[in-house]
Formats: sequence, structure tokens, C-alpha cells
Amino acid sequence: MLKRLFVFVKPYMLQFNLLIFLTLLLAVLVPIRPYLIQYTIDQDVASGDFDGLVKMIWILIGLLVIQAFVQYYHTYLSSWVGQHIIRDIRTTLYAHIQRLKLKFFDNTPIGRLVTRNVSDIETLADVFSQGIAMMVGDLLQLIVILIFMFYTNWRLTLVSLSTLPILIIATYVFKEKIKVSFNHVRAAVANLNSFVQEHITGMNIVQIFNSEEEELRKFKDINREHRHANIKSVLYYSVYFPVAEVIQAIGIGLVVWYGAFHMIDRTFQPGELIAFIMYIMMFFRPIRMIADKFNTLQMGIVSSNRIMKLLDSKEHIANEGTYVPAAFNGDVSFNHVWFAYNDENYVLKDISFEVKSGQTIALVGATGAGKSSVINLLSRFYDINKGQITIDGVDIQEFELNTLRQHIGVVLQDVFLFSDTIQRNISLGNDEIPLEKIIAAAELVGAREFIDKLPGGFEYNVMERGATLSVGQRQLISFVRAMVYDPKIIVLDEATSSVDTETEELIQSAINKIMKGRTSIVIAHRLSTIQHADKILVLDHGEIKESGTHDELLAKDSYYAQLHKMQYKEVLIG
Repeated sequence: MLKRLFVFVKPYMLQFNLLIFLTLLLAVLVPIRPYLIQYTIDQDVASGDFDGLVKMIWILIGLLVIQAFVQYYHTYLSSWVGQHIIRDIRTTLYAHIQRLKLKFFDNTPIGRLVTRNVSDIETLADVFSQGIAMMVGDLLQLIVILIFMFYTNWRLTLVSLSTLPILIIATYVFKEKIKVSFNHVRAAVANLNSFVQEHITGMNIVQIFNSEEEELRKFKDINREHRHANIKSVLYYSVYFPVAEVIQAIGIGLVVWYGAFHMIDRTFQPGELIAFIMYIMMFFRPIRMIADKFNTLQMGIVSSNRIMKLLDSKEHIANEGTYVPAAFNGDVSFNHVWFAYNDENYVLKDISFEVKSGQTIALVGATGAGKSSVINLLSRFYDINKGQITIDGVDIQEFELNTLRQHIGVVLQDVFLFSDTIQRNISLGNDEIPLEKIIAAAELVGAREFIDKLPGGFEYNVMERGATLSVGQRQLISFVRAMVYDPKIIVLDEATSSVDTETEELIQSAINKIMKGRTSIVIAHRLSTIQHADKILVLDHGEIKESGTHDELLAKDSYYAQLHKMQYKEVLIG
């Protein structure tokens, strides 16, 4: 996993190599102090060399100052490298998510994706900023300390390390337990994020149906699992660190006992004993720190597994097409198209029709007939199972994907607006679309009048999902958005089904203007809005049951005529 993550380190190899150098320098600087103190006690203090003692004090002070500066740059650089790597990973992951098929989003809770792109990557930031650099430094420090210890006195070294096997066993058990524990913690965090995101988004449904108490109970259950997982991980820490302290104290006690015994017969010098007590404290500290970093490292491993699993997902629309037409007319053809969302139950069955450039075709039928699936396939939000879809005689899979979608404007029934200004919601952040073009498009579709009345006009912030605007106003903004991109093919998905009659007339006027001179595919709920379509297709259970103009279909007195009669009755009853 670390090998895969280190791909993101390559752009920062200069800084990373400097970080390694500083890590090595710290590993050497720290253990030098006990050695110098030992020399001072056994040489300068023992011989009464006051000048030598003062000289050594200044050396130690200089060493501490150097160590402080190295430590500062090491900490800063490790964080700098870590944050740049995390920025690149987050960008790569978000770009990958943008390319995934809509089918992936149909089957994956949004909260989990938010957790991957925010919480999991933030955990990785701790790994790069603290975990890896600190652990490597601690391991190097252990090696250097052992070298100094054996060089100073190999017998005292063996005595002081006699408790090490116990600490290694305790550390291994702790590592395994904490690994399982943090798997549970990350799973609990993902569940919590998913629940909160989903229920805040659907809070109006919760309140409409008085489900606050029931949803609060569910939240408490999920929150309780999150609390339990975290407390269990804390339990392992609360056991491990006291055990490590006791083992260190025993090691120091053995060194004092053994060293004092041999100091009596003049075998050891006092400086050696003091140096070894410092060595033991320095030796056990990195081990405890490494164990402490298991928290960060284990969470990082869990998070990186989740991130890499998402990055390894192949559920994206293959953008292998290279065709970029010099001119885009907008002749659309469906040839014996079959499509299923789950590769088993076909929602479109042997669909065939043609729309010439500038013509309007309407799709009607009951809910679930497959109307929306047609427009999803045309924009390649999903790929077909069998058959062929062409534009201007070219298979849409041969088009470069961005070019294809650039020439297809889609206006959905459920308009999504971002928490931003009206101008940026129309341009979608495309700086190449000037405000003048946006104003002209708004004037054309009849949206400028209500926009000018808003505080700030086109700079008015519509808030999340356009909450401060009416359904009709959001719909008009979606028309302006489609117009400024000037697509050759326009798709309208039941654009007037959720508005009142007065707003419908305004929107219908906008529709007529936006459809002028463009190939139009209209999914209609109200049949009155499509009477002038060049062709009407009636879909039922994924099949085209009949086609023709409004008058032709009424004359057949079949599926379309029945739909028309049912809506006419609804109007009369209303």
C-alpha cells in the first residue's frame, strides 16, 4: 500500500530526500548527548578539569540548539511534503469520481464517497505528515542508540535489553488489537457520515411524516457503535502504555543494580551508568512513540485501502473516442438499442427511431416506461448493452466524450443548483462565458425579469440546491444554463411537470425559444405541451408501442389516445 502511495511522492523527491537527511541527522544528534555526558563525568568531573567541564557544557548547549533547528525544519518539511501529497491524492480521487458511471452513484451512498474524499484522505495526511517520517526517524534512532550502547559497554547493553522481548510481545499484541479496532472505527465513521448526509438532505421528508423520534433512535444506534469502537481503541492504549512504562522501569532498575554492583569493584565508571540510564529512556521512548503511531499508521492503512479500492474502480465511461467533428448538425438515430441498469432486466428493448436536425421528437408513457433512460444513453451517462446510437451517422462511442456532451444540452425536471451565485450556476464556473452572454440568454428565455429583482441580481446566492428560489425560477435558470452553452441537441425531461399553469406558460415560452433551430428530444408528462412535435413515441415497459404526430396517434385510438383521454378527464375533474 505504501509503495502505491509513494507514486505521489515523486514530484517532491528533492524535499523528500532533504527530509530523509534531516531524519538521519536527528537520529545521530539525539544519542550523542549521553555519550558526551558520560565523557564529561568520567574525564572532566573525575579529574577536576573545570575548563573541560565548561567547554563540554557549551558543546552540549550548541548541540541542543542545532537539534532544535533541525527538529523545527524536520517537522515543517514533513508537514509540507505531506500536505502537498494529500492535495494531489485528493485531486486525483475527485477527478476519478467525476469520471465514474452514474450506475456507480446509484449503488454507492454519497456519505461514503464524502468520507473517502475528506475524512480518509485527512487521515492519510497524518500518515505523511507525522506517521512515516516520525516512525522512520524513531527506527533510525533506535539503531544509533544500540550502536552507542554496545560501543560504550556491551554487558550493560545486554542487561538493559533483557526486558526487550517482553516489550516486543506486548507491542505486537497491541498492534494487532489496534489494527482490528481502527477498522471498526473507520467503518463506524463511514456509517455515521452516510446517515447524517442522507437524513439532512431528506429532512423535509422526516419532518413531514413525523419521523424525528424514529430517525433519532437510528442515529443514536449508529453513534453508539461509533463511540464503542473508539472507546475500545482507547482501552488498548490505556493498557499498553502503563505496561511499557513498567518494562522500562524494570530495565532501568536492572541497569542500576548491575552497574552499581560493578562500580563497587571499579569495573564500571559512574558516567557509564548515568549514560545507560539516559540511553534506556531514549531507547524505550521511540518504541513507545512507534507504538503510538500505530494509531495513525493503522488508520492510514485502512483509509488508503478504501481510497485505492475506489481508485481501482473501473466503473467509468471509457473515453476512448477521438472523433471531433468540424460541424455538428444534430441528426440522432437509435438503432435496435437494448439497455439494462443491472445487465439482467432490460428497461429498453429494441428501441429504434430517428430525429433529423432541427426536428422535435417527444417521448411519452407511464412512469418506468424507459423515457429517462433514452436521454441518459444519448449523453453516455450509461453505455448500451446492444445496438447502436449515432449522431450525424457516427457512433457516439467514437466521439470524444467532452465534445459529445458539449453539444447536448439537458434540462431536467429536478433542477440542481449549487450554493453559489446565479451567474456561476449558469456558467458552471466557465470563465470563457462572459456575463453579457448570460444576460442575453436570460433575456431570451424570460428569466432576466425575476433575476433583476433579486438582491444583487446575477450575483445573488441561491443557497444550497437553490433553496431560496421557486421551482419555476430554478427551471428558468436551467434553461439559461442550457442556452449559454448553445447545444445543437436539446433534451427536456418533463420540464413543466412540477409547476403551476401560469409558470408553465412562461416556461413553455422559454422552451419554444430554446428549441428553435435545434434537434429536440422532449420527455413530456403533460401531453398538451407536445402537440406540435414532429413525432411522438409512446413507450411502455421499454418498448415503442406506437409513433406518429399528435393527430395521427389520436386517430389510431390506442395507447396515446388512452393517455390523452385520461389527462383530459383529470383536467375536467380539476
